[in-house]
Amino acid sequence: MTKTLLFSFEPIADCNAEILILGSMPGQESLAADQYYANRRNAFWKIMAQLLGFDQDASYEDRRHELKTARIALWDVLQSCTRVGSLDARIDAGSITVNDFQSFFRTHDKVHAVFFNGAKAESAYRRYVLPTVSTVPVSYMRLPSTSPAHASLSYEQKLQAWQSALGPVGRNKSV
Repeated sequence: MTKTLLFSFEPIADCNAEILILGSMPGQESLAADQYYANRRNAFWKIMAQLLGFDQDASYEDRRHELKTARIALWDVLQSCTRVGSLDARIDAGSITVNDFQSFFRTHDKVHAVFFNGAKAESAYRRYVLPTVSTVPVSYMRLPSTSPAHASLSYEQKLQAWQSALGPVGRNKSV
């Protein structure tokens, strides 16, 4: 297989966002569907649905709306990279270009917390982004990856970790 230059999506965000959830780079299914977390085995939308109290099978537009209503922004650390397949471990480090977080934080100045959806998002942010931004959120936390490739934790364990971090933003707190 050859490495392909991949490009991530625009953020799901509005000016009221208080929390930013960062992935690394969309997987193949997400890129093909032009949607964040399009792989049905990825637990992201199932977790968000439980925490925020919406139908996980709602349309993509409705799911995007639910995030915005909860003041949650969603984006990826990487703007582009080359990678074979969907695994973060296959990203060619020499090909990485990061998104413009300086501009993002300037236009989304209410963001006070960043949650990383997995280790690659956190390590890439800390290495490539953090040294370059002058305005930074108050807190950072890595959460277990919602990817099906991260199989060392059960869905319930992932949900519990995400609920502990994000639970207060949700409308449905009895998970």
